[in-house]
Amino acid sequence: MTRYAFGGDEHVYGELAPEMSLDAFFKGLSITNLVREAKIKGVTEVCAANASFQVRFDPDVIKPDDMLALVKELEEEAEHGPQLIETRIVEVPVFYEDPWTYETLMRFRERHQDPSGTDLDYTRKINGYATNAELIAAHHGTPWIISMVGFVAGLPWLYQLVEREKQIQSPKYLRPRTDTPKLCVAHGGAFGSIYSVRGAGGYQMFGVTPLPIYDPSQTQPHLKENMVLFKPGDFVRYRPIDRATYDAMAAEVEACRFEARIGKVRFSLDEYKADRLGTIRKLEGALP
Repeated sequence: MTRYAFGGDEHVYGELAPEMSLDAFFKGLSITNLVREAKIKGVTEVCAANASFQVRFDPDVIKPDDMLALVKELEEEAEHGPQLIETRIVEVPVFYEDPWTYETLMRFRERHQDPSGTDLDYTRKINGYATNAELIAAHHGTPWIISMVGFVAGLPWLYQLVEREKQIQSPKYLRPRTDTPKLCVAHGGAFGSIYSVRGAGGYQMFGVTPLPIYDPSQTQPHLKENMVLFKPGDFVRYRPIDRATYDAMAAEVEACRFEARIGKVRFSLDEYKADRLGTIRKLEGALP
């Protein structure tokens, strides 16, 4: 059952479950989509998250109790509607074990659970993989779904489409770093992330991507319509690349000529539950 609360005078907060699951995420996504489609007078912002959501409203236009009542009505509608989204899948090239994240993680080993190795070494050990190559293969082996965008502008939270027992798990640093390379591909808890800007952070660093995901100047071709690439419900397919490919892609980005691989896709949660591998193949086949 959804737990509702008010956040000050301007927010309705709904917690769908104590932990992330595809069912909880899809329910929250359905509710927030219905709130947007209803065009409720006074609603100023709607935000879907991993297993919760929040609606911001103007209390001078709509009373908090009335806002809550409307959201609960839409929740009833969401529970009986199809768990189906029209969305996108984005290929994210990743240079794993790159020199920039390596230099950064070595500067902060005293803040880490295992100062004797790298972040990949540590994550590989606690997840039972024999080599870093096996962990990397598991990381890019299946698509991920964007469950939330935020914390800093454009930063996506990703949840892998594998059985719960196969989820990569890795705690954050004991103390956060004061530096993380821009576009670092990282992992914390059960969630992946891509750091949209350089800054502080605590997730385990795996590699770096040349793909711009946040561009306030909107000079990149794939960010002309929106300065933020991802939105909740998008899918990501990681693709490992080497240094030469990374450098070539980075040069294309610098020249504003990089062509992101993005495909449109229809995703049904019921179909995924009935045929996980078949649904994943359809997702991957949507990439151009």
